[in-house]
Amino acid sequence: MDEPEEQIDDLELEQDDGNGMYEHFRFVADKGQQLLRVDKFLVARLEKSSRNRVQQAADAGCVLVNGKPVKSNYRVKPLDVVSVVMDRPRYDFEILAEDIPLDIVYEDDTVLVVNKPAGLVVHPGHGNYSGTLVNALAWHFRDSDGYDVNDPRLGLVHRIDKDTSGLLVIAKTPDAKTDLGRQFFEKTTKREYVAVVWGSPQPSSGTIVGNIGRSAQDRLRMDVFPEGSEYGKHAVTHYETTESFAHVSVVKCVLETGRTHQIRAHMRHIGHPLFNDARYGGDKVLRGVRSATYNRFISNCFDLCPRQALHARTLGFRHPVTGEDMFFTAPVPPDMTALMEKWRVYSGAQTDVSGKKE
Repeated sequence: MDEPEEQIDDLELEQDDGNGMYEHFRFVADKGQQLLRVDKFLVARLEKSSRNRVQQAADAGCVLVNGKPVKSNYRVKPLDVVSVVMDRPRYDFEILAEDIPLDIVYEDDTVLVVNKPAGLVVHPGHGNYSGTLVNALAWHFRDSDGYDVNDPRLGLVHRIDKDTSGLLVIAKTPDAKTDLGRQFFEKTTKREYVAVVWGSPQPSSGTIVGNIGRSAQDRLRMDVFPEGSEYGKHAVTHYETTESFAHVSVVKCVLETGRTHQIRAHMRHIGHPLFNDARYGGDKVLRGVRSATYNRFISNCFDLCPRQALHARTLGFRHPVTGEDMFFTAPVPPDMTALMEKWRVYSGAQTDVSGKKE
């Protein structure tokens, strides 16, 4: 599945492949391996897995040979490395149900849509074995015979970062997860984010194209490489400035692809890091004339919104059973709206009598 933007928590980042996918199984074909369809190859090696399920996984881009997605009719050759990847890390421990409140936007027998608050880690792992969204889902489905939070065929179809707020869809059946995963892979979902960034992007709207891959200097950060480079994965972000203040702007971002930290990395790449994004340098004074008063103002802004100012506002997909187009919106949360209002007031105070901003 194509990893939607911001769909991997910082503490999990070192486990994924830079594209938000986690390897669950790996097999190396013998030197004497005869040509064999990859679906048959995997069915013989995976317990409790049918050929149809393997074919669905291949359709969703979750079957790789030598690191590249293949279709189910690919013929395995000697020494091929065949792996199965999923959109979450393997759980080598029991997921405990925890009574963590969920902001449920929509739910039926097939899908669940939640509005995740900032600060909530999505998946357990690397020291976050409790207090995550998955633990909350375990509690929510504790009386459901058909939902096992440890079953990788169910659950979250995509992720957003711990300190990013907004919408996520959860699949309640294996077929639903396969179908939704294919929609993300084929880029037919609708995803729009709202961000507060440093400065005013020029032009005010445009498209950022650049491969995204892991930084050689900081393994928890993603860097942008030239399109067509051997480094990173192809990534495209469309942006539009919706409001400009004295030294920051509100930007709408629409994802064409979904790479790890895509918006955060792309906006930094064009010189406009997200406000208070510590990982990408946005937690410093990057615009404006430094003074004691201005520095206090910025410090107060950081306190008001103590995380990267990014919110997954809209999510659209085709219902995996009914085929109906589903579209959901989550209001921008209070910390970001308060931040915007504080800048709005500050910006108005900086406007001189000619109507121009300082």
